Amino acid sequence: PCRSFYGCNRLLTSQIISHYDSINQCKKELPEYFNFASDVLDVWSQLEKDGRRPANPAFWWVNEEGEEVKWSFEELGFLSRKAANILSEACGLQRGDKVIAVLPRVPEWWLLNVACMRTGIVFIPGTSQLTAKDILYRLQASKAKCIITNDTLAPAVESVMPDCQFLKSKLIVAKGSRDGWLNLKELF
Repeated sequence: PCRSFYGCNRLLTSQIISHYDSINQCKKELPEYFNFASDVLDVWSQLEKDGRRPANPAFWWVNEEGEEVKWSFEELGFLSRKAANILSEACGLQRGDKVIAVLPRVPEWWLLNVACMRTGIVFIPGTSQLTAKDILYRLQASKAKCIITNDTLAPAVESVMPDCQFLKSKLIVAKGSRDGWLNLKELF
């Protein structure tokens, strides 16, 4: 028997293994190209719109103060398309370009991750415990064209900017603006 989660049946582990076994044994066709955002997220979003799937949370985040952010598949799809447009248009990124995100696991981290999947931009996550030296190394080694961070880590990024010739745009996740940075919340 399948357990129910918010009214939807979940696949049992044995069913998931069986699915992958059937792909490995060439019983199911493996898609030539797979994009999680369009092949999964957008499909589930359409099922919600068509009423064939209840509008359950695709994303549910709660911080220490009890604030929460809850998005349906439709909302996550819409917001990730907006974030993808910001990365493509405001930041000038294209498929294959690299972006480093040095953020705590806030909703924007997940949103930008899906936006990068959607556009083919390479998402490089970094822990918010990185020092300026760590950030410099990652920027130089990856040749990232964009970095995304918050107010706390922006000074560390600014201190290494002269040594980062590939970096073209800086995106900050903050309530206020910062000179020389694009603000994600304002661009939304």
